[in-house]
Amino acid sequence: MAPSSVRSETDGLLPQFDTNQPLVFFVNGKKVTDDGPDPECTLLVYLREKLRLCGTKLGCAEGGCGACTVMVSKFANELYLAFVYSTKAHAKILSIDASEALKQEGVHRFFSADDLTEEQNKAGPVFHDEFVFVKDVVTTQGQIIGAIVADNQTIAQRAARQVKVTYEELQPVIVTLEDAIRLESFYPGFPRIIAKGDVEKALSEADVIIEGDCRMGGQEHFYLETQACLAVPKDSDEIEVISSTQHPTEIQHHVAQTLGIPASKVVSRVKRLGGGFGGKESRAAIVAIPVALAAHRMGRPVRCMLDRDEDMAVSGTRHPFYFHYKVGVSKDGKLLAGDFRAYNNAGHSMDLSFAVLERSMFHIQNAYRIPHLRVRGWVCRTNLPSNTAFRGFGGPQGMMAAETMMRHVARTLNRDYVELIELNMYREGDTTHYNQQIEGCNVGKCWSEVLQSADFAKRREAVEKFNEEHRWRKRGIHVVPTMFGIAFTVLHLNQSGALIHVYQDGTVLLTHGGTEMGQGLHTKMIQVAATALGIPFDRIHISETSTDKVPNTSATAASAGSDLNGTAVLNACLTIRERLEPIRKEFPDKDWNFWVSKAYFSRVSLSATGFYATPDLGYDFGTNSGKAFNYYTYGAACSEVEIDCLTGDHQVIRTDVVMDLGSSINPAIDIGQIEGGFMQGYGLFTLEEMVYSPQGQVFSRGPGVYKLPGFADIPGEFNVSLLTGAPNPRAVYSSKAVGEPPLFLASSIFFAIRDAIAAARKEEKLSDDFTLVSPATSSRIRTACQDKFVERFTKQQSNGAEAARVVPWNVMP
Repeated sequence: MAPSSVRSETDGLLPQFDTNQPLVFFVNGKKVTDDGPDPECTLLVYLREKLRLCGTKLGCAEGGCGACTVMVSKFANELYLAFVYSTKAHAKILSIDASEALKQEGVHRFFSADDLTEEQNKAGPVFHDEFVFVKDVVTTQGQIIGAIVADNQTIAQRAARQVKVTYEELQPVIVTLEDAIRLESFYPGFPRIIAKGDVEKALSEADVIIEGDCRMGGQEHFYLETQACLAVPKDSDEIEVISSTQHPTEIQHHVAQTLGIPASKVVSRVKRLGGGFGGKESRAAIVAIPVALAAHRMGRPVRCMLDRDEDMAVSGTRHPFYFHYKVGVSKDGKLLAGDFRAYNNAGHSMDLSFAVLERSMFHIQNAYRIPHLRVRGWVCRTNLPSNTAFRGFGGPQGMMAAETMMRHVARTLNRDYVELIELNMYREGDTTHYNQQIEGCNVGKCWSEVLQSADFAKRREAVEKFNEEHRWRKRGIHVVPTMFGIAFTVLHLNQSGALIHVYQDGTVLLTHGGTEMGQGLHTKMIQVAATALGIPFDRIHISETSTDKVPNTSATAASAGSDLNGTAVLNACLTIRERLEPIRKEFPDKDWNFWVSKAYFSRVSLSATGFYATPDLGYDFGTNSGKAFNYYTYGAACSEVEIDCLTGDHQVIRTDVVMDLGSSINPAIDIGQIEGGFMQGYGLFTLEEMVYSPQGQVFSRGPGVYKLPGFADIPGEFNVSLLTGAPNPRAVYSSKAVGEPPLFLASSIFFAIRDAIAAARKEEKLSDDFTLVSPATSSRIRTACQDKFVERFTKQQSNGAEAARVVPWNVMP
């Protein structure tokens, strides 16, 4: 419904909606009639609330698309919660008035900071520098001020919009990394420093010194299921929280702390998620805590699921980064020294930004030996929603700085970047800048294999010939390696648990600490258990992840889900096998069901727990010693693109990927993860641009204003192969982690685009030394081509004093 200010000017012009007239439409081919439609009810709410529809993903017994949290059966006395958000990026709250909202029929209560003690109102995964409800000063738009609880979603959201908040705006409003650096808006405790060798001396002795910058934007997670939660109060102050979280234990701890009850009275459950990508590792708590509070205080089940525009506005993104590098090289191209500065845009709270920065610093060299290296990192405080974990967790940003630097060196020395990479690539036994010796180094094998399988040399010549023959369409082809460290960089998180029950009919119920979010974790865990027990897959069932089955779990993150939980599952299964072994030896000709039945009647326990803690880990920043990662996943990719120099559009012609995944537990799942991770990285480096106003408002709040990769963006030819003959002794069944490592390989498309732009600039006799910011969107590609049309536009935009006074409508964070 249009606001009154609009309706008053358009009476008689806009058709009036008659709520007495039946609404008739078709859903999935079936006719739906509603005799009394609500004009303020959105189609999404109607499908979800009235028709009880979600998705149609094949294989889900619930008929769901993964949006399972919100589709748990509705309780008869259930209530719905909607949030009241701040509309200013930096302001003092003068008053909060919920009186009008509370007058509405169906509205039950308004929650705010006044309902909690100062201690209960603290939130945040590590530093507790956030609030469940902000009370005094808001530091970003979209900060949660309060929550309305009502009979249903429509009423709750309508009432939430009627809560009046008055502000006194404060300065400064910091949005961009450039402003944060200029104003020194850094979190305490930084810079973090990793240093090896004598950087200053090595730089002074180098033949050539090269300095440059690398800038990357953020990325929206855009999981199919938005943040959602259902909380159900139980007897004796207990509460059950069903949340779309990658970290059930953290939800348990947050809820217990806010409600003032022991963690043993909070059960945090996850059936499955409709995607996560890191966005539900810590940020799921911003929904779960208020929902649990409302359910606990009101004694009724409470549910909430954010709309897409809400989710994009408040839940944070991948961290934007800025890097500055200064490297010293020999005349023949050997890297001698590197001095890097790294800055990430954390937003208004720390969240996991410190750990994201640290991983970027660990990966600042990607796959290259730099004997003398120093990297200093700062976490920047800005007035944006708190940025958070995202697939790669700072690794892709750090590696992007390394690859940008390598190509800058190649251009400066007038050398082929392929030769420089091969000259400086890590080899077996080399030591990183954080003093970890590299074992099982297969990055060179991946590199050589992809060059061969992609027929790189021949196709590179064909690209050059194409560019000579075409003025307004240019092609580029590029190869990129990756070396991704596997482990949580926070030591205590490298642990996991499992629980196995074997029933009298021979079936097995398996529970572990990981959450299933579409990555195939449960499938792999069933494979591990089936192999260990020697039984078919269909005898094993995984129901859910729950803190009352496996306690003290770590987040399903850092690509470590299969490694950690798989080894815990194996540990539990081996315990069962050991107990059954005497019976197996006594009755070798019998089958599994007989052995289980015999064990039961012999009073042998058929339930076991498993536990695993990754050995030999522990890095110390103070001494730059210890082992940061359990092992590395290696890979390489070659991509060929074609750009339209007049529009900035591009097309990926072909991509070849080679990954070292050890002895894959499930090649089909792993190849799917490589393809999916690559395409998500493709979005990061070329398409997905988060747009903000200079006042900190998020403009990118839906697919209509945020370009995601689609079917047409998939490479025309997409070849993925796994390196053979490279088992990994440091993970379950000699496998390797796959979730995050492939994502950075999509930078091969970014650099191929850059090559194509360089070919276009060559037509205008312009330098190939230019800046291309990631993501390489159509507008950036078009502008970088720098022909007479761009030159004319640039002159028009820069003429006169008026242009200098124009405030941009959007900024890069």
